[in-house]
Amino acid sequence: MLNPVWLKTFITLVDIGHFTQTAEKLNMTQPGVSQHVNKLEEACGYNLIKREKKSFSITEQGRLVYNHAKTLIRVENSLFEQLSYDDPFSGKCSLACSGSVALFLYPKLLKLQNQHSNIHINMKAAPNHEILTDIKNGIIDQGIVTDIPNESFFDFEELGKEELCLIVPQEVNVNNSWGQLLLDLGLIDHPDAEHYLSMYFRQSKKEDLTQLDVTSIRVIGFINQINQILEPLAHGIGFTILPKSAVDCFHSLERLKVLKPQQPVVETLYLVRKKNKVLPARYASFNSIIQKAWS
Repeated sequence: MLNPVWLKTFITLVDIGHFTQTAEKLNMTQPGVSQHVNKLEEACGYNLIKREKKSFSITEQGRLVYNHAKTLIRVENSLFEQLSYDDPFSGKCSLACSGSVALFLYPKLLKLQNQHSNIHINMKAAPNHEILTDIKNGIIDQGIVTDIPNESFFDFEELGKEELCLIVPQEVNVNNSWGQLLLDLGLIDHPDAEHYLSMYFRQSKKEDLTQLDVTSIRVIGFINQINQILEPLAHGIGFTILPKSAVDCFHSLERLKVLKPQQPVVETLYLVRKKNKVLPARYASFNSIIQKAWS
């Protein structure tokens, strides 16, 4: 990399056209100016000026170095301008969350992009552990998870709580044991199903569920597209478990039945970012929408 001090001296010399005046402008001695030019020529491997007694002319190689140095100055000035202005309505906002949260939240966030076309919203559906890994590695700026993250690595805030729903086909008779019913129906599995079921069985306080081992439930299908998980149930096949927001978005709610425990089962949602990370100004509006979604 060429020494920026030598480049500055060379640019000034070419612009002024005189060694003595260059030295005066840079508060240097004339031999000091000559030394900078000589060192720059040695670093480039070419003569940058042709000396003619008290004057000089720039060589072709000197012209290329001069133009290069000018470009570096313009780029640096542009960088400092960008650093000094953090546009609150321009740039990428990234967020990772579960598929059900994305289904609920994405339409609300798109309103921000409709209002400010230079805001670009990037959303990724992923499980908790992957979200935290991506935040820690700087792949995404923020995520929404359902477990309190390690405070050594992450800053977080509680967004709110969301009810989990155990769903079966509408025609199913639920007067008998829920545990046996689930075993008979079979699970329509999805990436978060095991996590949701474990939480539901612990919190529901229904004895036949608290004694049920999640791994003992047979899986009769798997879908990783959040908007299709309830389709088999609408056709009378199996059961599944999803947050209420995902259920409410389904197009044929009349073909589903949500089991109602005495005590609702809820999960807590946390907005997470890397420890001590300062987010750009555009996240103020972005996060305001997220926070209001559960208020």
